[in-house]
Amino acid sequence: MNTRVLVVDDTVVFRRIVSDALAGVPGVEVVGTASNGKLAMSRIAALRPDLVTLDIEMPEMNGIEVLEAIGAAGIKAGVIMLSSLTVRGGEMTIRALELGAFDFLTKPEGGTAAENLIQLRGRLRPMIQAFERRREIRSILRGNPSARLGPTAPVAPATVAAPGRTLRRTGPAMVLIGVSTGGPGALAKVIPALPADLGAPVFIVQHMPAMFTQPLAASLNKASAIRVKEAEEGEMAQPNCAYIAPGGRQMKLAPGPKGEVILRISDDPPENGCRPAVDYLFRSAALHFPGRSVAAILTGMGNDGTEGLRLLKRGGCLAIAQDEASCVVFGMPKEAIQAGVVDAVAPLDMIAGAILRSVREGKA
Repeated sequence: MNTRVLVVDDTVVFRRIVSDALAGVPGVEVVGTASNGKLAMSRIAALRPDLVTLDIEMPEMNGIEVLEAIGAAGIKAGVIMLSSLTVRGGEMTIRALELGAFDFLTKPEGGTAAENLIQLRGRLRPMIQAFERRREIRSILRGNPSARLGPTAPVAPATVAAPGRTLRRTGPAMVLIGVSTGGPGALAKVIPALPADLGAPVFIVQHMPAMFTQPLAASLNKASAIRVKEAEEGEMAQPNCAYIAPGGRQMKLAPGPKGEVILRISDDPPENGCRPAVDYLFRSAALHFPGRSVAAILTGMGNDGTEGLRLLKRGGCLAIAQDEASCVVFGMPKEAIQAGVVDAVAPLDMIAGAILRSVREGKA
């Protein structure tokens, strides 16, 4: 079954590039294009696409207004946002992801049309595959008897370690969170549910480029009892504050002269194709602060975080993974579960409670 896609962008050149990039992805059918938001809504109503690639800044109706209209109309089409790498583009993209957009792409800057085509196709292919997998899972959860799981079936409960293991901490607790595709929406449910007196700092790696994590932090801070900010080089971590790794940079934890947790921000190479990388953060916590971590792996593509969790577990760590049904993409949690480095699997709306219990009682 093909994934039917509508391409929406206010420039004819980029509509063509995106259409051509999608045409080279197996199982994708481009069913139409639209040059502005108002036309996009009429095309969505007429063509009923499975997925819409949506430019975020357009005349008539911008991408946010289109996304809101899609939600208000009860239309089930998925949306991938196309954003410019600017402060305004970052702010609007975070809002779009909070409204339920599946994922986002930044528009290529410079390069030839042929180079941009290759780049976009390479980035769209795994997104489309992840989107198709989510559609399949949701079909199964609705009880569709014709749907089959195939090789990436949900992990059997027997492979998950039993929750409730007591942790003997070597120092004050810290919370580590790794997340990718679907992350802003997931974080918007988890972080605001943490109490103001959590009693531990929270360190978050969300796979994002520069100019996107600052508006994400600002949005979460407005909705949360704890403070949320983009991490800065050399600052000392404080309890009841969440630190988001700056987009496009690595974040690690280092000990201060009196045992404080100092944040280090660098341009070290990507890991698992990601910068910031979850493994990079988790490894630093395992090395310098063993036995103090509560770690959560949330929705996302790939396997970033699994090896870092393996190291954390050696020193004593409680690990929580988001369950398949509540994930936008069950990639990172699935890899960690199958590797046997997770203590408990929970739906998204129970993650904050599991973190809080782990911080205060040492149990998942």
